[in-house]
Amino acid sequence: MSSSIQDILRNHGKQLETALGLEAVSARIEVQSLLQFVLHANRAWLLSHPEQLLDPDQHDRYIALFERRLRGEPVAYLLGEREFYELNFTVSPATLIPRPETELLVELALQRIPRHGPCRVLDLGTGSGAIALSIAHARPGAEVVAVDASAAALEVAQSNAHRLEAGNARMLQSDWFGALQEEWFDIIISNPPYIAAGDTHLAQGDVRFEPREALASGMDGLDDIRRICAQAGEHLRKNGWLMLEHGHDQAAQVRALLQQSGFERIFSARDLAGIERVSGGIRPQ
Repeated sequence: MSSSIQDILRNHGKQLETALGLEAVSARIEVQSLLQFVLHANRAWLLSHPEQLLDPDQHDRYIALFERRLRGEPVAYLLGEREFYELNFTVSPATLIPRPETELLVELALQRIPRHGPCRVLDLGTGSGAIALSIAHARPGAEVVAVDASAAALEVAQSNAHRLEAGNARMLQSDWFGALQEEWFDIIISNPPYIAAGDTHLAQGDVRFEPREALASGMDGLDDIRRICAQAGEHLRKNGWLMLEHGHDQAAQVRALLQQSGFERIFSARDLAGIERVSGGIRPQ
């Protein structure tokens, strides 16, 4: 027997709350997202047709997705997409799921990129390409190079670049700066791995399903940030900026690493939750 939209929203929202420890609003939004995907409908249609019954095929496809979500699989992987900076990105288990707090890194980069005129931008560890392609889309005059060590992640990023028609973005497989040779940039940005290898959060929530190599970085979580800070100056033009996303309690350590590597005008910026989320500095003349 099929269920109505309102019954599914009410009953399955409560199940997600209990199973995954979600807040009621978040659980309801997730159920709505699964229904929208199966019914090929937007949220407004969904809410205006609460009595609508799912046909048997729709019901079976929805239940299959819902049961996977009950087991903890992220909604972004179930749907194969996630919105970021007002663009829609394909994601897969080969990439991190773009998160709203990372939009701060995009905003800080855009503040330093001229609206018109040339600028070379490097995104290290691009994953789905969300950061690089958001910048390429907002600044069509910029040349954006996006690198990742994972061939599977780059395949996703390249697909997103093609779909968004980002002709000013280039994807390159590279272990950080390894394949860049003599290339120079005006801005280098990265959302690198920054979680400590033993952090218990790696076994909780959506993070359990995301690629570990894109999350963890040594005993204190700073191994990759140390490497980026130490090597970035070899690829930054004078007065070029390096900006890095990091953990909620790492800002002071990242500022110290930037200072040790010779950067100046070092800063940390807070996200909407008031957390120091991004730190950066400029290569002196």
